[in-house]
Amino acid sequence: MSRPAGSRRPARRTVRLLLIALAVAYLAVFLILPFAVVFGQALARGIGPYFDALADPMALAAVRLTLTVALIAVPLNLVFGVAAAWLVAKFRFRGKSALLTLIDLPFAVSPVISGLIYVLLFGLHGWFGPWLAAHDLKVVFAVPGIVLATVFVTFPFVARELVPLMQAQGQAEEETALSLGATGWQTFRRVTLPNIRFGLLYGVLLCNARAMGEFGAVSIVSGHIRGVTNTMPLHVEILYNEYNAPAAFAVASLLAMLALVTLGARAALERRAPELRGGRRSARLDAAPATGGAAA
Repeated sequence: MSRPAGSRRPARRTVRLLLIALAVAYLAVFLILPFAVVFGQALARGIGPYFDALADPMALAAVRLTLTVALIAVPLNLVFGVAAAWLVAKFRFRGKSALLTLIDLPFAVSPVISGLIYVLLFGLHGWFGPWLAAHDLKVVFAVPGIVLATVFVTFPFVARELVPLMQAQGQAEEETALSLGATGWQTFRRVTLPNIRFGLLYGVLLCNARAMGEFGAVSIVSGHIRGVTNTMPLHVEILYNEYNAPAAFAVASLLAMLALVTLGARAALERRAPELRGGRRSARLDAAPATGGAAA
């Protein structure tokens, strides 16, 4: 004999509250608690030592290098991401599936492996090493190598945010603009770009956060030269290995604040443009058959 519908409601409410409690406990243990530990350890000796650690010349050099690399890598990935998304979403051509696979490659390859690849290519004993040495050019253990490694690990973010968004929006507005006499650039600037602006900002935001926080690939190609090739994550590692935990956590707190700003900006973008979530969701449902048909 089945139970009345009314008797199931307390059970459902209990299950819902239990799941919410588990989710909150999980977030508290794996997100909130680590943030609290980072800031607690950073301020363990007081405000003065905290700012002294941030004002250290080596820390300032790490911050400058991190910002420099991000300022180079993010615009490059922005241009690539927009071009790749436009190509994939608006055109039919052979090899579309292969292009999408290549875009996703950094998600599948370990950052350490990508760093080793650059060492094999541009290191002193690599493929291009002798030629670079003969022309007094340095890629590995220098800023260019860090930029290349960062570009590689971050280039999918912008493209992967824009591809499903453009696919969900379709081509009707662009075709209308072209039929009215607009040029390709005018169509992109006045029709396509306004439609994807929030998705573009979203992708740039994620790309910047990954660029500033990347450790594995940068660690391989940097050489850990203090004041020259150490980014903020690498500087944190060196300070911690030297048992200078307060200074390490002080620099780490800057990365933690970057993560908080990224999360806040992401939430603000999703509230401002809820179609981002719906567009990505609907496009993912249609992506497999649409891509297969286009590739065929």
